[in-house]
Amino acid sequence: MIEEALVWRSSYKVGSLQYISLFLSPLRYRQHLHLLLRNAPFSSSITALRRKRFCEKFVSKMANYEGQAVTSGSDVRSGSMIFEPILEDGVFRFDCSVNDRDAAYPSISFANSRDRDTPISTQKVPSYIPTFECLLEQQVVKLELPVGSSLYGTGEVSGDLERTGKRVFTWNTDAWGYGPGTTSLYQSHPWVLAVLPNGEALGILADTTRRCEIDLRRESTIQIVASSSHPVITFGPFASPTEVLISLSKAIGTVFMPPKWSLGYHQCRWSYLSDQRVLEVAKTFRKKCIPCDVIWMDIDYMDGFRCFTFDKERFRDPASLVKDLHYSGFKAIWMLDPGIKQEEGYFVYDSGSKNDVWVQKADGTPYVGEVWPGPCVFPDYTQSKVRAWWANLVKDFISNGVDGIWNDMNEPAIFKVATKTMPESNVHRGDGELGGCQNHSFYHNVYGLLMARSTYEGMKLANEKKRPFVLTRAGFSGSQRYASTWTGDNLSTWEHLHMSISMVLQLGLSGQPLSGPDIGGFAGNATPKLFGRWMGVGSMFPFCRGHSEAATADHEPWSFGEECEEVCRLALKRRYRLIPLIYTLFYFAHTRGTPVATPIFFADPKDPSLRKLENSFLLGPVLVYASTLQKEGLDKMEITLPKGIWLSFDFSDAHPDLPALYLKGGSIIPVGLPLQHVGEANPSDDLTLLVALDEHGKAEGVLFEDDGDGYEFTKGNYLLTHYVAELKSSVVTVRVHKTEGSWERPKRRLHIQLLLGGCAMLDTWGSDGEVLQLILPAEDEVLKLVSTSEKHYKDRLENATAIPDIEEVSGTKGTVLSKTPIELKNGEWDLKVVPWIGGRIISMTHIPSGTQWLHSRIEIHGYEEYSGTEYRSAGCSEEYSVINREPGLVVLEGDIGGGLVLRRHIYVPKNVPNIIQIDSSIIARSVGAGSGGFSRLVCLRVHPTFVLLHPSESFVSFTSMDGSVHEVFPDDGEQFFEGNLLPNGEWRLIDKCLGLALVNRFNVTEVFKCLVHWDSGTVNLELWSESRPVSDQSPLRISHQYEVLRIP
Repeated sequence: MIEEALVWRSSYKVGSLQYISLFLSPLRYRQHLHLLLRNAPFSSSITALRRKRFCEKFVSKMANYEGQAVTSGSDVRSGSMIFEPILEDGVFRFDCSVNDRDAAYPSISFANSRDRDTPISTQKVPSYIPTFECLLEQQVVKLELPVGSSLYGTGEVSGDLERTGKRVFTWNTDAWGYGPGTTSLYQSHPWVLAVLPNGEALGILADTTRRCEIDLRRESTIQIVASSSHPVITFGPFASPTEVLISLSKAIGTVFMPPKWSLGYHQCRWSYLSDQRVLEVAKTFRKKCIPCDVIWMDIDYMDGFRCFTFDKERFRDPASLVKDLHYSGFKAIWMLDPGIKQEEGYFVYDSGSKNDVWVQKADGTPYVGEVWPGPCVFPDYTQSKVRAWWANLVKDFISNGVDGIWNDMNEPAIFKVATKTMPESNVHRGDGELGGCQNHSFYHNVYGLLMARSTYEGMKLANEKKRPFVLTRAGFSGSQRYASTWTGDNLSTWEHLHMSISMVLQLGLSGQPLSGPDIGGFAGNATPKLFGRWMGVGSMFPFCRGHSEAATADHEPWSFGEECEEVCRLALKRRYRLIPLIYTLFYFAHTRGTPVATPIFFADPKDPSLRKLENSFLLGPVLVYASTLQKEGLDKMEITLPKGIWLSFDFSDAHPDLPALYLKGGSIIPVGLPLQHVGEANPSDDLTLLVALDEHGKAEGVLFEDDGDGYEFTKGNYLLTHYVAELKSSVVTVRVHKTEGSWERPKRRLHIQLLLGGCAMLDTWGSDGEVLQLILPAEDEVLKLVSTSEKHYKDRLENATAIPDIEEVSGTKGTVLSKTPIELKNGEWDLKVVPWIGGRIISMTHIPSGTQWLHSRIEIHGYEEYSGTEYRSAGCSEEYSVINREPGLVVLEGDIGGGLVLRRHIYVPKNVPNIIQIDSSIIARSVGAGSGGFSRLVCLRVHPTFVLLHPSESFVSFTSMDGSVHEVFPDDGEQFFEGNLLPNGEWRLIDKCLGLALVNRFNVTEVFKCLVHWDSGTVNLELWSESRPVSDQSPLRISHQYEVLRIP
């Protein structure tokens, strides 16, 4: 039976024929599509193929906003999924049918693919059974949970910690300068962690490598859409979120055991341009007594960006450089990208060509894409022979003294193409155990994982007695087995500082515990306060690295003045004191799958008030409470603590720009010395135990110790000490409860610090391994100690030398991003405007859909306007004045020279909350009389740069003045439309993946021509006025508006 519901009315014009397509049913549409393709006189077979693919994709997306598929007859299958228990009690594999189970590809996310495919015997049955609907090779899985459930995970994502209301797409994307609404970042983790109202938790993993839509827009409902067929795996419900993550780790593997030095501070920049500059930076760290363990070499160390080479002038002797760094206690990490320069005579290219290792096009020839070196070929890591080839290159590379490797650009990122990656039609000749020979759409999301795996294996080949350290930008569920990660190319803004906490936590909640952001922000110039505040919280993240972009000011800790330098020194000394704790947490993460950094609600999963807190997190039993607001330091924060006992502590280093620290009652944590680098540590160094008793007067904690590198710990050569403390009759006894491992206990002094609250403590010294005791004073004495300590703490905060709260740093290059943009939030729109550079709009978010159509750097792109036909002519970079500012409205004016001003009126019209209106004009303010009152020749050019969230699924559509219908795709390049071909007052940017259209309406009497320009991941939809002089009586104007419409 044919459905009568009309979904969308779309008109197509091909040649001289126009077709009106009514999307009634897949069958009716396919019949119409067949006629269209058979009869339409297309100009070329390429155009025909593109339109055919577009229409086929469009049919596959035929679902309304609620996810109800438009189906008919046998085109759809639906029902409850079948299940079988796997792995352990409480874990279930779900498939749409037995045939679907048999048709599923091997698992790449599972550490052992057979575990997913092998049922176990158990009496348990699932508490929640997903439903499915299969339509046109798309599998829609829905899992409905109790009202009040909170949703987390989804891997590397920006925006809010709690994900209800969000939708993301797993498609690894080079996402420079991403915003809170960006839906695809560098990694893909098709995983959701749900915390139920009663505090229990459940996880669901979609075990597919293909592009996947994770839709959490309906409360307490998880919907996952991806190509058929693939299983979904549920974990739990278990008693706590930690138990779910432990269970997940049994499937996808635990994090590799990091070498201890990698938990220190890392200093990076794009780029330190010579070995002398590297040594200068290293020397300055030691001179200023700022702890640091690692210096990083970005891409400019290479000879012409050729991987596995060194610039012969600037890095003549890398082994000697590394030797000097090692002497000062530094390690060296070097970048390797997947793009290999296509150049005969370059040994890597010649070797790869000889061994037939490159990703191929559909015609069987090597694919060539442009990245840093120019035209490049790309290793096909889906083949074991290619991974071995790469691993041997890495092995040889290590002989230069390389301590760690940084895999970048491995989404893979490609320049000068709208999709920002290689074509989905490319061919990978993969191993059967991975999925066999498939096109790139199948392996895209795991390309970075497989590169990281190859690099990891190469490092192990080089030296089996050392643990590899690999950092990867792109990844997938399971990447943690081989590499750490960071949150990509972030911005030097307070917004990104705030988001960095949630992003690190989400990765941890998705199975990747070793991550951190670029401290201070990668793009733009941090201010002293922003950098100091970011270092304060960043020093508590599992991975701690500062990194900054080329052409920005220096971002080393001493680059922002003495006040900021001191805060960074205090923050990093804190980290180094806590490395015994952090290293112990990673031992358990590696051996048991427990998380390292977690949201504060892990302290009490039943408490709904904790589930959306984003400025605090747990590092084991330590609660870190940070301020991420510019005007709110620690001294002004309102702190919400979980139920129970939480005792504050510090290291006599309290500062308004450092986080507050609390230790959970019932916990003991190990604390070391504030060393300059991890290599300074000695087993005989003094050890401190911080003790916080619970309501029963008890506490316990663990310390893991080994060589800090290598794999002797797997043979029992380590020491795991369980300490306990107990209060009896006013005496607190601290002792070793039990030990594991064959290591002898080092002969060292043990310092016990018993926390009392308000940073007050009692302490005693003894020898580690002995029973130590402290006598607890009378209650009134304890209260007096706490009161005195709280006063001293308050005095330290008040007397601390504050970091200057300035918005600009004089004499620096680059651009300050940390000024506060004007936020225009009204109706359905949330815009951010920066008057101080071009009056540009840098963010345009549609609130109901959560879509950020426009997100740019401060000094370029975004929404700009020019006063001439030339790109970036006057108007785009001048400082604008705010003429009027009201709720939902801002009026700006910029002086563009010659007596002219460019005025921009941005507002949400009253009673029309779905529209954002922009009225712009070039006005003659003081044109000289000698010119007859007329200005120079000007043109008002509106130049918005919209972000393509899904480039391969996007196009521009409009009807021209002459009635012809146009669809402009990314591979159509740049096109002008004027005269009769000018859009008839409206054009649309359509994202089929989102099911949304950004509609731009304008006054056709004011617009002379329109321009569509596709770039790497962006598109410009430009409006041009006529070119003419203006007077005070004849300004140039363009009035236009934006609206978002839902489409199927």
